[in-house]
Amino acid sequence: GYRTKTILCAPIFSRDGSIIGAVEASNKKNGSFTKEDEEYITILSSQIAVALENLRLKEQLMKENIILRRELQEKMEDMFVGEDPQIRNVLNTVKKVANSSASVLIRGESGVGKELIAKKIHELSDRNKRAFIKVSCAAIPETLLESELFGYEKGAFTGAYSTKRGLLELADGGTIFLDEIGDISPAIQAKLLRVLQEKEFLRVGGTRPIRVDIRIISATNKNLEEAIKERKFREDLFYRLNVITIYVPPLRERKTDIPLLVRHFIKKYNKLMNRKFEDVEEEALNMLLKYEWPGNVRELENVIERAIVLGEEPIIKKEDILLTSELRESQSPTTSLKSSIQFIEKKAIEDALEKADFNISRAAEILGIKRTTFYYKMKRYGILLKGE
Repeated sequence: GYRTKTILCAPIFSRDGSIIGAVEASNKKNGSFTKEDEEYITILSSQIAVALENLRLKEQLMKENIILRRELQEKMEDMFVGEDPQIRNVLNTVKKVANSSASVLIRGESGVGKELIAKKIHELSDRNKRAFIKVSCAAIPETLLESELFGYEKGAFTGAYSTKRGLLELADGGTIFLDEIGDISPAIQAKLLRVLQEKEFLRVGGTRPIRVDIRIISATNKNLEEAIKERKFREDLFYRLNVITIYVPPLRERKTDIPLLVRHFIKKYNKLMNRKFEDVEEEALNMLLKYEWPGNVRELENVIERAIVLGEEPIIKKEDILLTSELRESQSPTTSLKSSIQFIEKKAIEDALEKADFNISRAAEILGIKRTTFYYKMKRYGILLKGE
């Protein structure tokens, strides 16, 4: 019968260095394996390790995609609850344009959900298994934006010790979302125009064209037509970006949706904070309907979240509603609504803790909220008890 005389074995290592298996070769002869055999089996074990790691990453990516799609759906519901014809038209347009390759320009004020629209277009497209990369054009300094978008070659500038791929390359096969496109410089506008026209570009310091297959979705809250007249934005680039326009209306143009949005956010934060609010009183709702909502749906959500945290169940009352116009009487005009609300909430929680001698249950009673809600807010604002 077959009797093993010689065994050659190489471990299979995971990414963190732990052993997850082994490759084994056996022979019935003594001393039958050579140095070349050892090298071969070591290479084979390394290749198997790479294949297993790729499989693990693929499974992880699939799970993350499921989670991200669920989160995206929840955020879409937050922004686009309602029956206003303008919003219905936006969502219908998203479905229609998703599988085309046309460039899309999303226009609208801050807080209306432009990024969510871009993500939804990508999710519904046949590019959804590839990358969706967001670039905040206004947030990245001009000196860095070019190398971030287009990448650079080794030695292109001081500190460029190795070649780096840009975001356009990383988005190959997928979608790149250029948020606040109206803020990019003329030099970058020219390079971006080449990408749209030729599907290629040069890295900073490079001479070899890099070809890419990407869909460009851009967004702005600026008047680009006015910027063209002032020679701040290229007209040819505008027409390349503006093949399809999606205008997302501000909340003040769809006030009939406010009651639906309010009840949606009540339901959402009841679940998150274990509260039992049933509705909003008529006087409070009238306040919300009369307000102009400069921060749009995002601002409305913040207002309802605060009311759920600090209000008394089961009805949100007029005194639970704090709007930007009221904050401006005591806050700097440049202070955002969200930071103002957070400041007020944090101060209220700290004061209640001090009055209750740092007993969480008693502090929650002082504010008229549940202990779980109080503790949730403590964690959110990084408030620690004495001795922690």
